[in-house]
Order: sequence, then C-alpha cells, then structure tokens
Amino acid sequence: MQLREVGPRDGLQNEQQVLPVETRLELIRRLAGTGLRRIEAASFVNPERVPQMAGAEEVAAGLDSGDGILYTGLALNERGYDRLRETGLGEVSFALAATETFSQRNAGASVEDSVAAGERIVSRAPEDGIRSSVTISVAFGCPFEGPVDPDRVVALAERVVAAGPDELVLADTIGVATPTQARRLLERVGALGAPVGGHFHNTRNTGFANAYAALEAGVSLLDASVGGLGGCPFAPKATGNVATEDLVYLLEGEGVATGVDLDRLIEVPQWLEELLGRQLEGYVYRAGPFRTRA
Repeated sequence: MQLREVGPRDGLQNEQQVLPVETRLELIRRLAGTGLRRIEAASFVNPERVPQMAGAEEVAAGLDSGDGILYTGLALNERGYDRLRETGLGEVSFALAATETFSQRNAGASVEDSVAAGERIVSRAPEDGIRSSVTISVAFGCPFEGPVDPDRVVALAERVVAAGPDELVLADTIGVATPTQARRLLERVGALGAPVGGHFHNTRNTGFANAYAALEAGVSLLDASVGGLGGCPFAPKATGNVATEDLVYLLEGEGVATGVDLDRLIEVPQWLEELLGRQLEGYVYRAGPFRTRA
C-alpha cells in the first residue's frame, strides 16, 4: 500500500495562516524523514485565489531531488502543468471535478474542458518524464449539486483511463461517502484497468471507514494529510483529510506495511500544533501509539 502525503498542499491550502516557503519546506523535510515516499509538495494554481500556495516554484526548487521521494504538484489546467514541468517535479496530480458547479468554482472551467485538458496533460507527461495521477474530485457528493450519480463518475473515469494516466484517484472532497458507497464505486472504477487510489476527508467522521473500505476494494494508493489538516477553499464546510498518523496506525495494526516510522511521524503534527497555535484534528499524535502484544 502506497501513502501519498498531501499535507503541504491540501492540508495547508485551507489554513487562515499563510506559511512562508521556508516553513513549508521544513514541513516537507520533516515528513520526508518519516519514511513517506510520496509527498504532494505544491499547487500550481493562481496565488490570488489560493494565497496559501504562492511560491510553488520556490518550494519545488528547495526540495532534495536525490532523496528518493516522489514529489507531486497539483495542476488544474495546462497553465499549471507548464509551470510544474519547468520545476523538475516527478509527478503531476491533475484534478477535475465530477460536477459542473464545483468545476466552475474550483477550476473556472466546465467539466468537459477539464477532461480535455486532463487528456492533453496525460498525453504530454510521459514525453516530459513526469508521472501523471488524475483525481476526480467531489466523486461522491458536491456541496452545490448534492449526491453524485456513480454512473457519471464511472463515465468520467472511463475517459480518463483511456488517456493512459499512471493512476486514477477518487476524492470524497466534502466527506459525505459511507464505506459501502466507497467500496462499490472504487471497485467499478478499478475494473477499468488503471491503478486506483482513494482520497478521503473526515468531515462526517467516516473518512477512516472509507479508507478501510477502499483497501478492501483493492486500491493501491491512499492520500492522507498530517494532523488531519485540509479542506477546500471552494467547498463550504469541508474539513480535513484523514490524518496520516491515524491512517498509518490503522493500516499497520491491520498488518498492512506502510514503511512509515509512526513515532517520527507523530512528531510532525506536534510541531505543527505549536506552529499553528491550535490543536489539530488528528488523534494519534495526541494519544500516542499503542504497542499490542505479538
């Protein structure tokens, strides 16, 4: 099971406090020291709309390219991809929405235009030596249009998979899914043939149950955010992602190897708590690990 740490991007984009580039790089360095092998480091979006993500190029320039970690950048369009391509990051995470209203609010484009842009980016990425991961956001529910028809998501996934990405991820952006919904939709999308991942927010306290259901559905990737940070500036009432340290505790306890040093990982949200001046949403960093008998 691969984990992709999204705290430096998805986690920080909804914070009121705008952290400077050097602080964001320090967060990434601390995460890299825990054994995490995939980290979403930056977002190549308009800094006027998401000021927390300003300085994406500076963040990318400050990364250690020789540490064996796959660093990811988010892009919502080809302008963002062009910026990312110039930085040398190893992976683009392209996000498109399952509903028209959220697509317009989040990316300023229709679903059709976003799918077309995604197809072009997926086509270009191999030539640029960049891995492509495509996320379908609001795959289970939209803050503006309500429940999303699973058939619609599968139809979008079919188009994405046909373009040939390295990975397809379904995101429960506002945390409305339940485990059976998550498992059934991920199984349908997984049958299309591409590696599939899950991205769950814990807004209604179902995120970890959904992550476990995704594991049962055969996903190869789960996104998580240190301390449970996260949310979307364009999704009212959306709260954080599943906390990375909580997810590692769950997976390791179930016999699923993550390669992450939980003790070192717990130190990161403890540091963040002091930095941000508030208690974070995660639990394990406060309660501590528990070593069961063999």
